Amino acid sequence: MKPPHRHDVLIIGSGAAGLSLALRLAAGLRIAVLSKRELREGNTLYAQGGISAVLDVDDSVDAHVRDTLIAGAGLCDEARVRLVVEQGPRSIRWLLGEGVQFTRDERYRSAEGYHLTREGGHSHRRVVHAADATGRAVEDTLEGRVRARGNVDLFEHYTAIDLIDAQRIGADGHRGIGAYCLNSQSGEVESFLARFVVVATGGASKAYLYTSNPDVTTGDGIAMAWRAGCRAANMEFIQFHPTCLYHPKAKSFLITEALRGEGGRLLLPNGDRFMPRFDQRAELAPRDIVARAIDHEMKRIGSKYVLLDISHREASFIREHFPTIHARCLELGIDMTTEPIPVVPAAHYTCGGILTDARARADLPGLYVIGEAAYTGLHGANRMASNSLLECLVFGELAAKDIESLADDWPEPPETPPWDASRVAEPDEEVVISHNWEELRRFMWDYVGIVRTNKRLMRAKRRVDLLRQEIIENYSHFRVETGLLELRNLVEVADLIVQSAQRRRESRGLHYTLDFPQRDASQRSPTILIPDRYSPRPERWRA
Repeated sequence: MKPPHRHDVLIIGSGAAGLSLALRLAAGLRIAVLSKRELREGNTLYAQGGISAVLDVDDSVDAHVRDTLIAGAGLCDEARVRLVVEQGPRSIRWLLGEGVQFTRDERYRSAEGYHLTREGGHSHRRVVHAADATGRAVEDTLEGRVRARGNVDLFEHYTAIDLIDAQRIGADGHRGIGAYCLNSQSGEVESFLARFVVVATGGASKAYLYTSNPDVTTGDGIAMAWRAGCRAANMEFIQFHPTCLYHPKAKSFLITEALRGEGGRLLLPNGDRFMPRFDQRAELAPRDIVARAIDHEMKRIGSKYVLLDISHREASFIREHFPTIHARCLELGIDMTTEPIPVVPAAHYTCGGILTDARARADLPGLYVIGEAAYTGLHGANRMASNSLLECLVFGELAAKDIESLADDWPEPPETPPWDASRVAEPDEEVVISHNWEELRRFMWDYVGIVRTNKRLMRAKRRVDLLRQEIIENYSHFRVETGLLELRNLVEVADLIVQSAQRRRESRGLHYTLDFPQRDASQRSPTILIPDRYSPRPERWRA
């Protein structure tokens, strides 16, 4: 058994949230960054659109705040929204200082001549981007900077299993002191101990059959923090991106909202435009409205897809602003400069998550949650386009400041018992895991998708409970492996989504139910779930 890894700060996750935090922490702190696959593999890498920030001379913080509140359908925390929006320009300047190269265009009235695009829900052009591969530009740059830092140790191909609470191993104090993690290459479980633990693992869209997300987004951080006694909030609000490429060879390929921002029109297969019938903002309505409209039209006419057409713009403009999408479509025999793109909605973003305060603190002392795994109050019942990377950057900085303010007197983690694998066996039917995974994702898509009903939610809850029992048995008796750990986390998160959806007896934002199709003003508050292990924050960890 290897001795435990010891650091000052353990960051689980290597997207924009985790890497920006690692870079913002003081050089005197020893930091570990864990990644489930290669360091870059995660949602950040695949983000196409950009980062929203008030950079246009005609834009304002108040306008950005107002747009976010409207998109959030009355459930945003206005103070948190303003906190994030006010830090937008500063976060962009920080990225520029780290070396991210954003697209420039002197024709636009933006700070320093950056090209700004406009996406759904935004009243101004305020999305700064690197062509149509902003996430790749950010991830590549931050990865290079982190690899050059002498105080950061990188651990790739590690899957976190569970957080370690000092109190639950018999030590003094109720606080997070690390995590047990599976080394996917050696098959051994290793202990990582740290004075501060940060969950930055992203969302849980792989709970659904169709998703724009990569395979690693299995809700690991949300499930681990929930099992550790942290509250979760607004898990019913799963954002379905309206436009993912519909093609048998195009797994998880997103068509950025910026394409609609630059004039792309949604059409039925017969060429009829339909969005003006659903919202006066047409294709620039918030994502929940556009996704429901597409879902409605597909079901109404029995089509497997709708069309997204930008071929009326100049071919040179399309190739310049959407080079990644243009190239991928050409690979599949679609020339978007002359013909429309077939698209469908797909699960895209987890608007809820682990409840945190304005410093990114979770309920368990010593534990921070940042990025998509967190519920900060920014998104409310729906996330406005390109606010997600902004949230990662802002709360990465806030967490860094808070950790540094506590670092001088926060205690070292105590000795921790190693992982005990002496009573487990090798799994003898791994096919069961893949079957359970498929069953979970399909019934979540069918019963807890874009349109819901009480009956569908009850069916989903029964299936979640049955799957949970099977997974507990497998987890208890067999040696852990990545597929089993991910399935264990997915069923936990699926249960949180279903429970939250059952509690919200209205339609608001991303949660639309045929049984309660209207918004109810009396339900204008977050849905907060409290785990059995929850205990109120001790004095030292209160906001």
